[in-house]
Amino acid sequence: MDASGDGVGDLAGVSVRLDYVRSLGVDGVWLSPFFRSPMRDFGYDVSDYRDVDPLFGDLTDFDELLAAARDRRLKVVIDQVWSHSSIDHPWFRESRSSRENPRADWYVWADPRPDGSPPNNWQAWFGGPAWTWEPQRRQYYLHNFLPGQPDLNFHCLAVRREILDIARFWLDRGVDGFRLDVANYYVHDPLLRDNPPSGEAAPALPRDMQVHLYNSDQAGTLEFLAELRAVMDGYGARMTLGELAPGSFDLMSRYTRGRSALHTAYAFDFLKGPMSARAMAEKLSLWPDGEEAGWPTWAFSNHDVARVATRWGRGAPRDAAAPTFLALLLSLRGTVCLYQGEELGLPEADVPFERLRDPLGLAAWPASRGRDGCRTPMPWTSGPGGGFSVCPETWLPMPENHRAMAVSVQEADAASHLNIARRLIAIRRSSPALSRGRFRVKSSSSDLLVFERVHGDEVVLCMFSVGPQGGVAELPEGCLDPLFLHRVELEGPRAHVSAFGSALIRLPQAASSSD
Repeated sequence: MDASGDGVGDLAGVSVRLDYVRSLGVDGVWLSPFFRSPMRDFGYDVSDYRDVDPLFGDLTDFDELLAAARDRRLKVVIDQVWSHSSIDHPWFRESRSSRENPRADWYVWADPRPDGSPPNNWQAWFGGPAWTWEPQRRQYYLHNFLPGQPDLNFHCLAVRREILDIARFWLDRGVDGFRLDVANYYVHDPLLRDNPPSGEAAPALPRDMQVHLYNSDQAGTLEFLAELRAVMDGYGARMTLGELAPGSFDLMSRYTRGRSALHTAYAFDFLKGPMSARAMAEKLSLWPDGEEAGWPTWAFSNHDVARVATRWGRGAPRDAAAPTFLALLLSLRGTVCLYQGEELGLPEADVPFERLRDPLGLAAWPASRGRDGCRTPMPWTSGPGGGFSVCPETWLPMPENHRAMAVSVQEADAASHLNIARRLIAIRRSSPALSRGRFRVKSSSSDLLVFERVHGDEVVLCMFSVGPQGGVAELPEGCLDPLFLHRVELEGPRAHVSAFGSALIRLPQAASSSD
């Protein structure tokens, strides 16, 4: 929410809405970057890691937000963008000035090839080579993302010490944890070897034409994360959540396995296009039970991808598909992240080209519309501005169909998606099986996914149609306790699951197959 009236959400606006966040039944909030930044990538290009950008408030606003969250027993996790800084950061200005200054090796610099071309074939995520020429040093600098986001050199011990000091600065202020942006991109191959080709057909961007073997997931990354974990553990109950881009389940497990690793991490397996139930089952089965395997985090939507109601919905009515996607998310073993508006079932917004702000969307148009469609303001009311701001023009437009799904509209409807979300969160919190139980796939077809969550004597059978066909699932004998039914009919020993239907049913222990 925008408390200052300039059309942009801010820290004071978050504080105003914490009662609503608490009413959802969640444990806390994850804040996107609010540090000083030229906003070439909307805060993911930091120019001062220890201060708040005036666009979002100041340190007093942040401290007041922390206090308000603590009063409501909510945790606060903040984004930390340590893989790269802004080109406007004083560190980079000094580093680019010469090859001999005190911060000369704080960033990744390399000489050109004999023909003047970049040192290797690495491609940036936003398109084009991951290298830009700097005339002052007569060298190239590495940027895995935008040219305005130069990569920090984690082979430099001074950089690692500085990053850990930044962590301490925010931990001392009272934050409960960090979400680590592209944590697997901290360390690069010091030999700067070429990435191999991916063989991907019809890639959207040059980056997809290669396997990012040498500019990500290097051995030194886990070494630094162990140093960070030691700092975090010194502050008690604090957490690290790593973004692994694009990542995989295997990578999630490797980065969260053991007491010197991240507490949890997420990858992009479920942040892509629609998947069959069978493909989901295969993916989920890759993650073994047991603490030794690490602890996953799951998200179906976030600030980088189209909203799940649109991305997976395949044109289905929102009221049909969105509750099932939410029920599936809240049935998985691990930590769950809900993106703002996901509890309302918001679809992706259609932002016209002339209102786009995202550099990725502007670069890839019309093949890609970028990320603005998932970043539009949160609709609090159905009136002008959606209750987000009094400013006539917000930083991104508020879609009219989003205002029709506003919080105030859904609060008044007991059957609304918002109240379904609250109910599902409450079911998860009250069920040991759903919140921390073991996971095992029972069956899967093209559209129907069936699995169990088990903890002690509690067994919850979970059924989800993730496509337009639906299906029939067999039910065990005994006393069944339906916790949640959506577009599902129970008839004797069978559950008839309509397209995009879902069910959570508590079973008698004897009805479950043995481990």
